[in-house]
Amino acid sequence: MQLTGAEIIIACLKEQGVDTVFGYPGGAILNVYDELYKHRDEIKHILTSHEQGASHAADGYARSTGNVGVCMATSGPGATNLVTGIATAYMDSVPLVAITCNVGVPLLGKDSFQEVDIAGITTPITKHNFIVKDIEKLADTIRRAFAIAAKGRPGPVLLDIPKDVTAQKCEYTPVMQERPARFAAEISEEALQRAVQMISEAKRPFVFVGGGVSISGASQELKEFVETIQAPVCDSLMGKGAFDGTDARYTGMLGMHGTKASNLGVSECDLLIAIGVRFSDRVIGNAAKFAKQARILQIDIDPAEINKNILVDFSVIGDVKDVLGRLNARLAPMEHGEWLSHIQTYMEKYPLRYPETGLNGPYLIEAVYQMTKGNALIVTEVGQHQMWAAQFYRYKKPRMFLTSGGLGTMGYGLGAAIGAQVANPDKTVINIAGDGCFRMNMNEIATAVRQKLPLIEIIVNNHVLGMVRQWQTLFYGQRYSATLLDDGMDYVKLAEAMGAVGYRATTREEFVEAMQKALASDGPVVIDCVVDSDDKVWPMVAPGAAIDEVFTEEDLQP
Repeated sequence: MQLTGAEIIIACLKEQGVDTVFGYPGGAILNVYDELYKHRDEIKHILTSHEQGASHAADGYARSTGNVGVCMATSGPGATNLVTGIATAYMDSVPLVAITCNVGVPLLGKDSFQEVDIAGITTPITKHNFIVKDIEKLADTIRRAFAIAAKGRPGPVLLDIPKDVTAQKCEYTPVMQERPARFAAEISEEALQRAVQMISEAKRPFVFVGGGVSISGASQELKEFVETIQAPVCDSLMGKGAFDGTDARYTGMLGMHGTKASNLGVSECDLLIAIGVRFSDRVIGNAAKFAKQARILQIDIDPAEINKNILVDFSVIGDVKDVLGRLNARLAPMEHGEWLSHIQTYMEKYPLRYPETGLNGPYLIEAVYQMTKGNALIVTEVGQHQMWAAQFYRYKKPRMFLTSGGLGTMGYGLGAAIGAQVANPDKTVINIAGDGCFRMNMNEIATAVRQKLPLIEIIVNNHVLGMVRQWQTLFYGQRYSATLLDDGMDYVKLAEAMGAVGYRATTREEFVEAMQKALASDGPVVIDCVVDSDDKVWPMVAPGAAIDEVFTEEDLQP
């Protein structure tokens, strides 16, 4: 059948099972939006307030479901406004397809109105990108884009399509799509046996879990693995929920704001089993001093991550779910009772603490955890509130904690929460924000109102850029350069002006009352929680220090 390029785009989206796209129209992409209008009963379009919000929403949709998220934008500034969201997805291995439309092929390279080389701009932050100048190649290129985004280590793919290509016609043949295998390479028996030997010889094993476990869908295999080898478990920020945070063997996060039990335990273990992690600098601290008593066994789908930041003793390359399944079939049950008791002593001696009175970030997170029974889908912005959400909410399942880990994108959370709520209408979705982050993309509250989404926005309002101020306090002689936000912004009135419900909480009692109302609401609610400007995230490892040099506020007392 003969179809226009715009019709082919929509037909291919339907082939891929896409039911929702996030975007913002403009002149160059109008043909696509016109066709999208005709299929509005099959593909829902969420109009965001800004293209960056669309890219973050597609990201939140993808992270919370495991499916490829889709966002759209027009040429020029529309396309460049997607860049931060694409980079965020790239750093955290999120499957995303971003579709932009450019000026017509004859106008490319001539500084035409709203022309930009978006393929060139996004080359370093995508798994792959395409500019499709030949309509005959359009359908196959779209199919390739979705396959690349989902296969192996997931990531974003950009499709740039000139406007005249969306208007031209060619023959289109539908193709039934099958979800590609994530990783098809053979895992050698020799590699598996070497890993089994290392695990069997260990007296003090420690399991370090990253986001790759959630991406792989390997939580059950991980649970069986840990039960077999009887080892303590820590995680990275991206690994939250991959292992049950309520399990007695779970010691908390590792790294700069990790628990003392995790940081000291990893520093004392004789085998660190790193599963689906990339050894971020925020995790390892001083690389030369990281886990010096241990051999390191790394399991990962991406060979590029092996020996990139930390030299390992051995690695098994493959999909985590597959590798763990095969290891579980080969491992005999083990006992490490003395080692587990030693780590438990650390957990009892160094629990996470916060003031017992007054409104503060950790209390807010624990109250949310209790009021939602640990079943909410938590999204965060970036900063102190992000770390508190990682520390004090116990994630029992994967894909229930969405945050910008690698890029650290302030303004990520609200758009991502919209995407997650659209994808999971029956779940309670809560975005935890700082006041600095909220200001960056607060216009997306209007999107949540327009879509009648019952998401909850909690602003941990300390009137400063909290994490930056914490560093200024500890490492920059209390020189608070450009971190004060005390300008009288009224977030309750702002929420009401955009059509949402707003509450302010200055006490614990006021917060509980506001949360109860928010949980019962059928529309978006913003809760402005006023906390002290000098609350800090503890524990902490100073930049450049070894992770076993972790300290708390008590350690700084003379």
